[in-house]
Amino acid sequence: MFSSFLKTLPQISIFHNPSSPASVRALALLRSALSAPYPPEKQDAPPLQFNLEVVERTPPTPDQIKTIMSYLEPKGSENGPYSAFLSAHPSAPGLSEQPQTAAAMSNLVSRHPEALKWPLVVDWHGGKASVGDVDGVKNILEALRKRRDGEVKDDVNPPSGWFS
Repeated sequence: MFSSFLKTLPQISIFHNPSSPASVRALALLRSALSAPYPPEKQDAPPLQFNLEVVERTPPTPDQIKTIMSYLEPKGSENGPYSAFLSAHPSAPGLSEQPQTAAAMSNLVSRHPEALKWPLVVDWHGGKASVGDVDGVKNILEALRKRRDGEVKDDVNPPSGWFS
């Protein structure tokens, strides 16, 4: 009877830089998924439902970076643990100078925002993230669609006790 109270909307954050074309496309895709049929080719499909947080020109905190790292596939890189976050911009450090901690990564991007691959899109509830990749955003939205349409079951542990 009260199970509907247990459901929460997915929380999606986009760390957005308006000067990045990929970031602009990703934000437009996320907003469109909230306001128009999703997937777009199915006109009778409802929009997706999720909370969208737009964090403009601000890098993730060290704790957020650690969490995002745990969501990325593959988990590591031979170029360093944080190379997935770094752009090809001249302000990005070379291999020997790459940050080795989440705090160092956050500090670098705070000083040189163009060193980050924008956008960073994170589904905090679904445990998925995309760095600098619009296709990764499409994958996050597709996972939300599959959950909405019942193709994938939520990992909800219903409470036991008084209401069950």
